[in-house]
Amino acid sequence: MMNAQKLFAERIGGENYGKSTAIYKFEKIKRAKARARQIHPDLEILDFGVGEPDRMAPEPIREALKVEVDKSSNRGYADNGIPEFKQAAAEYMKSFFGVELDPFSEINHSIGTKPALAMLPLAFVNPGEVIFQTVPGYPVMATHTRYLGGEVVDIPLLEENGFLPDLGKIDPALADRCKLFYINYPNNPTGAVATDEFYDELIAFAQQYNILIVQDAPYATLVYDSPRKSILQRPGAKECVLELHSMSKAYNMTGWRLAFFCGAAWAVDALAMIKDNCDSGQFKAIQHAACVGIADKSLAEEIRDHYEKRLRRMVEVLQEAGFDARMPGGTFYLYVKAPKGAGDVLFSNAEEASLYLIENFGISTVPWDNTGPCIRFGAVFESEDDADDERVLTELSARLKKADLKF
Repeated sequence: MMNAQKLFAERIGGENYGKSTAIYKFEKIKRAKARARQIHPDLEILDFGVGEPDRMAPEPIREALKVEVDKSSNRGYADNGIPEFKQAAAEYMKSFFGVELDPFSEINHSIGTKPALAMLPLAFVNPGEVIFQTVPGYPVMATHTRYLGGEVVDIPLLEENGFLPDLGKIDPALADRCKLFYINYPNNPTGAVATDEFYDELIAFAQQYNILIVQDAPYATLVYDSPRKSILQRPGAKECVLELHSMSKAYNMTGWRLAFFCGAAWAVDALAMIKDNCDSGQFKAIQHAACVGIADKSLAEEIRDHYEKRLRRMVEVLQEAGFDARMPGGTFYLYVKAPKGAGDVLFSNAEEASLYLIENFGISTVPWDNTGPCIRFGAVFESEDDADDERVLTELSARLKKADLKF
C-alpha cells in the first residue's frame, strides 16, 4: 500500500504535511463568519476584512476586452508579454511618476504580482542566504525563500518610526548575507507611505550591501494628501530596485491577473527568465484591454476618490467608538490599535478582538499581532451605491457602540 506521507517535501512539512492543527488566521476569520451566520441568521455581516476592490474594472477596459477576445491574433501564448502592454506600462510609469523606462529591457508583465513575488527567490536565493521582509506584511514574500532553504529576517514596522524600517538597527552581519529586501509602499496593512529620504537611505543601504530592493507597489495610485511616489524616481534606484505594479488595486482588475515588474534591467531579465520557465504569459486579450486604461489618470483617480470618501467617513465612525483612527497615507485600509476588551471580556491579542467582533456583532476585520495588537478595516465593503455606503457605516457605528469596547 502506498505511503503518500513519505512523498511530501520537507519544505511543506514532510511526513507531517496536513497533520498540523494550526489554523491560518484568515481561515479562522472564515470559520468565525460561518459561526456568526449560524448564531445570528438574520444579521448582515459587515465585511471590512476583504482585501479586494468592491467595484468592477472601468468600463473602457471592460469594453476593450469584449473586442479583443474575438480577435484571432490574440490566440496562443503570450510568453513574456506583448510589446503593446510593455509600452503601456512604460507610459503609466511616465504619466503617474515621471519615471522613464525602456519598455523592452526594464519592464515585463506577470500574471499578477503574487506569482512574481513567489518566483523572485528562484533567481537570487541560495540555501542559507538571507532575505529581509517588513512585518506586518504579505507572507508570500517569505514563503518561497523558506522553500529554497533561505533564511527570512523580519524587519518590524513601528508607529514611532512612521511604519518605515529602521535601517540603523539591522545587524551588519545579516545585511552582508542578504540578497533581497522586500518593502511595500503604500503599505498593507498600515497605510503608510514612504518618504523620499527613506528611499534614498534604503538605496544607499542596498548599494553598500549589494542587495536587490523589491518594492511591491500595488497601491501606488491610491494615495491621499501627498503626491504619488515610485522608488524609481530616486537617484540610483534603477541600479538596485525591482518595483511591481498591479492592475488589481489601481483599476479594480482583481481576478484578471495582470501586473508588471520594472526597474533594474538585470533583475527584470533574471525574473523574466524564471517566469519563462514557469508560465506562458497572460491572455493577450487581457493585456490589450489593459492598454486602453492603465496610463489614464482619470480612471485611477475616480477609483482613488471612491476609497478616499469611504476612508474619511470610516475614520469618523471608528473615532466615535474609541479607536485611535487616522486617515492613512495610502491604500484602502485603516490600521488601528485593537481594543483591550469589550464589556466584561478581555482580549489577549488582536486576533481575539477580531474574532469577538465577528461572532458577536457581525463585524469582520483582519487582526495583526506581529508588532503589537492591531486591526485592519478595509474600505472595500460591499454596498449598492453611495447612499448604501452611509447605511453600512451607520450600522457599523451602532454595532461598535453596542460592543462597549475598552481601549
